[in-house]
Formats: sequence, structure tokens, C-alpha cells
Amino acid sequence: MRIPRTALALATAALLTAGLAACGSGEPEATPAVEISGGQTKPGTVLDDPKAKPALVLTDTKGRKYDLVKETAGRPTLVFFGYTHCPDVCPTTMSDLAIAKAKLPKADQDRLRVVFVTTDPEHDTPQRLGEWLASQDKDFIGLTGDFAAIQAAGQSLGVMVEKATVDKDGTITADHGAQVLAFSPKDDKAHVIYTAGTTADDYAKDLPVLVQGGTP
Repeated sequence: MRIPRTALALATAALLTAGLAACGSGEPEATPAVEISGGQTKPGTVLDDPKAKPALVLTDTKGRKYDLVKETAGRPTLVFFGYTHCPDVCPTTMSDLAIAKAKLPKADQDRLRVVFVTTDPEHDTPQRLGEWLASQDKDFIGLTGDFAAIQAAGQSLGVMVEKATVDKDGTITADHGAQVLAFSPKDDKAHVIYTAGTTADDYAKDLPVLVQGGTP
């Protein structure tokens, strides 16, 4: 079901602001499901203008070069920007995705790519990313590398990415968007955006459709 254009403009603006999270600086803002016509609500927003995958080449958890466009071509792909020292929205989001993915048939699990792009490459080494993601799902893909490239990729998708700071007590804080972008295997474009507050059950309901290239 698609959001009317007038509603979409308002919904998109809300997504790009309410979807932000200041990890390490308090509780993330709760984001309500997007209201659509008929009084229904859905956890994801279907975009009238799908977003292309950014031409992002980074380093994966094995220390190898990973070309996001080439490696995920023709596969259903979920992309999230965050960092491993985040105490709230990042681990919660990845845990929810892991729970939802585990409910898919094995063949669909094998097709799905879940990509975590760090917003704090200074501290998120390939080894740390690998260990952190393995506690959620060993097949999740973690990427680190040049911050400017990561920030530009986020910007191209409407996801805010700010450089991490270290407080006097050693706490690492990074402001970043909390959106999960779902890319279709049919055209490799993001047709759906999920914001903070989307639950594992929400993802579990939508993933079977997303994996087949549909829009919930």
C-alpha cells in the first residue's frame, strides 16, 4: 500500500528528523509508525522515489574490500548505519533484525543481506565489528573504512551521520540516523524505510515480502 504524495512529503520529513538517534547521550527518541490513509499504521514507509544503493567500497569484518553495490546486487538487502559502542538503538535494531531473519525459511535467510555500516570507523575495527555482530547473527555484514565516504553514503540515502566524539569519561557518542533501508532484489533500490521503534515482529511480518522484491 502506497502513501499518498501529500502524506509522503510529511512522513519523509518526519522520518529524517524523528529517526535520528544520539547513541550514548540518553534514550533514543521513540518514533511512531507512519500513519497512512484509512487510519491504518505500518512500521515502514514505502517511498514514491526509491533510493539507489550508494557506490560504497569499504572493509568487511575479514579485512577484505567490500563493494556494496556489487556484493549485494540482485539480493534483498537491509542497510543500517550505527556503531558498536552505541548502548541503545544500534544493538536493539540489529537484535530485532536477527530475530526476524531467523523466522524466514532457510533459503530466504541465505538470500538476505543485512549490512551494518559503522559511523565510527576510528574505533570500529574489522575485528571489533565482527565480534559485535556475531553476537547477533554470524552472517551479518559489518563495514568500516573512510568516514567521509560513509557520511556521503548516508547523506545520499537521507541518513544523518556525524563524527563520533569521546567524552571525558571515555564514553563514545555518535549522532546518526536510526533508519533501516530495505533494498529490493528486483532493482537494487530502497523502496521502504523503517525507523526506530520498529519491532522484531514488525520486521518478521514484512521480510517475507521484502525478500521477494515486494513492498509491504
